[in-house]
Amino acid sequence: MVLGLDTCLNACSVAVLDGGRVLAHRSEVMARGHQERLAPMVQAAMADAGLAFSELERIGATVGPGSFTGLRVGVAFAKGLASALSVPAAPVGVLEALAAEAEGLVAAAIDARRDQVYLQIFDAGRPLMAPDVLPVPTAAARLAELVQGRSLTLVGSGAPLLADVAPGAAVLAPEGCDARKVAELAAARAPGPLKPLYLRAPDAKLPGGRSPE
Repeated sequence: MVLGLDTCLNACSVAVLDGGRVLAHRSEVMARGHQERLAPMVQAAMADAGLAFSELERIGATVGPGSFTGLRVGVAFAKGLASALSVPAAPVGVLEALAAEAEGLVAAAIDARRDQVYLQIFDAGRPLMAPDVLPVPTAAARLAELVQGRSLTLVGSGAPLLADVAPGAAVLAPEGCDARKVAELAAARAPGPLKPLYLRAPDAKLPGGRSPE
């Protein structure tokens, strides 16, 4: 039994899976408010699944890149719940979870603002590059180099920014990751620490100009 969570982008999504079978899934589009909605949504999903929290065997959560605040909400919640239940947790990259929405050659891209995108490219689920933050022209050049005329799916809020590189590409722009995919990916890997993945320094600053850790 796996609980999957995503709060890193413009949605809050939770899912409960029993092996490959989806027992419950809830998702709400939101730019803010993940902290207030996550726990009630998890509770509702567990009720939908007809499970007690003690029946969970693993928790999977997206760890970034994405919204600094939303990312930390999901990671902190998953850590706390895993500790309370004494079950392992598994980190899932946001770009990896987005790419799981499609098959074949997939470029997951998130609009990082400042004329940049978070980018990672996959071929049949295998990463062809590490997740990176790149200026849009650099990302487009990287994508063109790897695609070389092949059929491509672009997924994520940054997909429209790169669509000109592959005019025939399918473009998917979900508001967030599908927690069902997060749970599937978490179930298929060894547990590990839930450490936020920051590809650039957060915009938020502490007193004195220090960046949050």
